[in-house]
Amino acid sequence: MTVHESAGVPGNRIAALRREWPLAANLATTALFLNFGGRWLADLSNPAWFAFVFAWLFAVILASAFAVVRHAEAVAVRLGEPLGTLVLTLCVTGIEIMMISAVMLTGKGNPTLARDSMFAVVMIVLNGMVGLSLLLGGLRHREQSYNLRGANAFLAVIVPIAVLGLVLPTFTVAVPGPVFSPLQSIFFSVMSFGLYGVFLAIQNVRHREYFVAPEPAVGAEHDERPAGGIGPHVALLIAYLVPLVALSKRIAVPIDHGIEILHAPAALGGVAVAVLILAPESLAAARSALANDLQRAINVLLGSVLATISLTIPSVLIVGFLTHQTIVLGIDAVNMVLLVLTLAVSMLTFSSARTNVLLGAVHSLLFLAYLMLIFER
Repeated sequence: MTVHESAGVPGNRIAALRREWPLAANLATTALFLNFGGRWLADLSNPAWFAFVFAWLFAVILASAFAVVRHAEAVAVRLGEPLGTLVLTLCVTGIEIMMISAVMLTGKGNPTLARDSMFAVVMIVLNGMVGLSLLLGGLRHREQSYNLRGANAFLAVIVPIAVLGLVLPTFTVAVPGPVFSPLQSIFFSVMSFGLYGVFLAIQNVRHREYFVAPEPAVGAEHDERPAGGIGPHVALLIAYLVPLVALSKRIAVPIDHGIEILHAPAALGGVAVAVLILAPESLAAARSALANDLQRAINVLLGSVLATISLTIPSVLIVGFLTHQTIVLGIDAVNMVLLVLTLAVSMLTFSSARTNVLLGAVHSLLFLAYLMLIFER
């Protein structure tokens, strides 16, 4: 049976519809919280009710994020590399910007949430998920290859923007606190958007070959491009993403309440947002590494970090301008050490065209150090 014939079988269509159950849960939850959310979230003092509401919202948003990534991957497979992973990255970054903006606009706002979320994304991806992918790939395939020029292109943009966006504000003196002045914010936003635009031109037009595996890896499992258009997947992407705006604002309330009553570190709010955003994308990268397609895993992971710091920082600065909120970007000394060490180790990891389990172990240990330092400084 051909792909076209299979697509027309009623049973396959019914199975495809059943896979979209997260959309029904998404829409139903959004409708309920739009109508009753104010009353339900007004008093979360009952621990059982607080846990139920948080678990409900977290599960629906996570299931929707997985569905978004599933459809983004379907579009990605049809478009091919590297444009395909760009679509996936931009979808995930869009969810991140929506969630951070929603939490910032809820209640009293959280001036450090954007910083904590972006730093969490960098640590989770560059250490946790890169480490896991290299470990899984190394254990199954011993050594894996990828296009060194593409990884270096990612890091060439990630390193300066990460340092300028998360470290420099701690040392600027134009305004009090680890924040940018209005002029500095405008300059950094324009520079970030500009650099990301240049990178996209390199990735998708001028040097596309940098982001494609130089040669098929032995044992790599590559799927043929499926038949059919991308229209239905794009429509479903939009259907999932639009309600997430409302749900993101609702989950901000239990997140803030939980951190307050548990006297937990404020950075946990950023970690919670990052986990919600990155879980499905991280799973996709791990699957690619296990299939000996490390190039796709690197495109997904490094592309996620680059999009986060290049697009999210300017976006939240714009939200801060529009809402007259102070956006704290500068990280403290402990996190600076972690960030600089992570960037240095990443440059060493991607200085050779082949990877192994040792490199994965180093990144994984740095991730565990990040988690420990959240709770104990």
